[in-house]
Amino acid sequence: MNNTTISERLIVALDVPSGRQALELVAELEGSVRFFKVGLELIASGDGLKVIDRLADMGHHVFADFKLLDIPQTVYRSVNNLNRRGIRFLTVHADPQTMQAAVEAANGISILAVTVLTSLNDKTLQMTGIKMSTTALVKMRAKQAQIAGCAGVISSPREAQLIRENLGENFLIVTPGIRNSKSSDDQERTMGIDQALEAGSDFVVVGRPIRDAECPKQTALEYQAAIFDFEQSHQSAANVST
Repeated sequence: MNNTTISERLIVALDVPSGRQALELVAELEGSVRFFKVGLELIASGDGLKVIDRLADMGHHVFADFKLLDIPQTVYRSVNNLNRRGIRFLTVHADPQTMQAAVEAANGISILAVTVLTSLNDKTLQMTGIKMSTTALVKMRAKQAQIAGCAGVISSPREAQLIRENLGENFLIVTPGIRNSKSSDDQERTMGIDQALEAGSDFVVVGRPIRDAECPKQTALEYQAAIFDFEQSHQSAANVST
């Protein structure tokens, strides 16, 4: 997490139907968030790349959650096209050839591999023909991502500790599926923000809990306060131990 401030550890997902709504949410969160995710919904609207360019022009960090998966040459050329857009994080699926092609093409972009989507669990994996447990599959794919040269992985907070213990401190873990106790939706493997940070997450991605809040900025500031408090408590503990 070199050169990352505490406030940048919160990534807000701009999962809205249009670029206009995305930029309205960005404006509403001014002063509380500096890192934003642009994903499939905005890309499908036709506004995704425009929003990415606008965020970069505004000085925000951009997480392009494109989940690329294709033949190596197509992935390579696609990542090469994205290099000029000021993107900090870009996701690809954790297929070895896809990861290798993306890493080779990236210039200034950190490639993150998607291990197992947070909407999946052991039962739904078996329906796709995968017999491994969710935990075992995440562990295997995370190791393959590290070997391929990825900067880190996208993983549910429930597997963050396993990845951290096996792949070390310098491998980024970005976790979606951050929910409070009142949340109920299509995400299967979720945790609260304190639990995710304790498990080893470097960055947390929050979408609906902020986007749909009565006051998105206040909710974002509450998440930022939780991150700050976590950092302060761990720094104090480290000082005591030394």
